Amino acid sequence: MAHSTREKAGGGAEHDARPYVPDTGDLGALRRAAASCRGCPLHADATRTVFGAGPRRARVVLVGEQPGDREDREGEPFVGPAGALLRRALAESGLDESSVYFTNAVKHFKFTVPEGGKRRIHKAPNLREMTACRPWLVAELASVRPRLVVALGATAGRALFGGPFRVGDHRGLLEPLPGGGAEADGRTLPEARVLVTVHPSAVLRARDREAAYRGLVSDLKAAARALAG
Repeated sequence: MAHSTREKAGGGAEHDARPYVPDTGDLGALRRAAASCRGCPLHADATRTVFGAGPRRARVVLVGEQPGDREDREGEPFVGPAGALLRRALAESGLDESSVYFTNAVKHFKFTVPEGGKRRIHKAPNLREMTACRPWLVAELASVRPRLVVALGATAGRALFGGPFRVGDHRGLLEPLPGGGAEADGRTLPEARVLVTVHPSAVLRARDREAAYRGLVSDLKAAARALAG
């Protein structure tokens, strides 16, 4: 198995994006600054930083794990197959996509390339990489100030809640955003609520894809009801 160069560099590199995050709440300025982030080794092989996208005052922030292959090439979150499924689920749930800000816990694509192969295979980010990138997520949440944050999968949940995290322990519950109303990395997090569900890529991998999809839609309907209440 041949690994990307970031795997080779990971041991001794610094893991902290804070020096790259400007002291501003302007999403455009944050996006421009993130393009030059070198806060962890994941930038080395990725095509580009994939920052969040959506309205400045979105009511909902959807947090995924990391960009995939297509997101890395196009520079926008959730534009691949999982993103298409997610957008269909949003429409079915009654959540207006125009009120949603899409982002990921980690802003660079982490992958491996099998020996002799060309296809880049997704590899989950580790704790150091998630922790290094968290200041960008904090800056986005502090800037957008949503009423609701939807964590898509365990990596997003861990980025928001910290510590060991299992989707099944939180799924479908409306919980306060940890640190909401308090300062983090020099910014005040919104007093939002968090709803945890599966990542749409898990639906695509499921044996019973239809049942998994219905479960995702059901969770997103709960999010829509929370916003309406």
